[in-house]
Amino acid sequence: MIEALLLALALAMDAFAVALTQGAKFRPSLRGGLAIALTFGIFQAVMPLAGWAFGMVALAYVEAVDHWIAFGLLTFLGARMLGGHVGDEEASRALTGRTLLLAGLATSIDALAAGITLPALGVPPLLAVALIGGVTALMSGAGVLLGRRAGEHLGEWAERAGGLILIGLGVKILAEHSGWI
Repeated sequence: MIEALLLALALAMDAFAVALTQGAKFRPSLRGGLAIALTFGIFQAVMPLAGWAFGMVALAYVEAVDHWIAFGLLTFLGARMLGGHVGDEEASRALTGRTLLLAGLATSIDALAAGITLPALGVPPLLAVALIGGVTALMSGAGVLLGRRAGEHLGEWAERAGGLILIGLGVKILAEHSGWI
């Protein structure tokens, strides 16, 4: 359960950073903030589900090295987040309509890759998906509100914290499956 919650928090950081910037730059209305939160939450829930389905099909072929794959994917995603993955594209214009859907997709690509690692985490996939979507929606809504008050400077910090969490989960999976702990 702890791993699922940490994964949800880490994956939500991209969406949180974009939502924070949106709140600071464009000050969306309550309805606009809710649209951002729900869109990001839904995309973040659907993408790991698709990744999990792919991972289950591929698991039979890669079971002996699944922990290395999970470690590699999570470390890669974490490193990207440490490098400031949230682009100017998602944050440069107000998110409405099609632009909001594209931002939802862009911020959830990492969740697709992370979904592949769900079998290695040993977390019930539906629980993980519900947590990822719910945590993302809550954090995105909070990001819009916080951005309206505090400005966009927290976004980069949030994304880097998410990157560290993903790398930590990857190391934990590798250590457990390799018998190091």
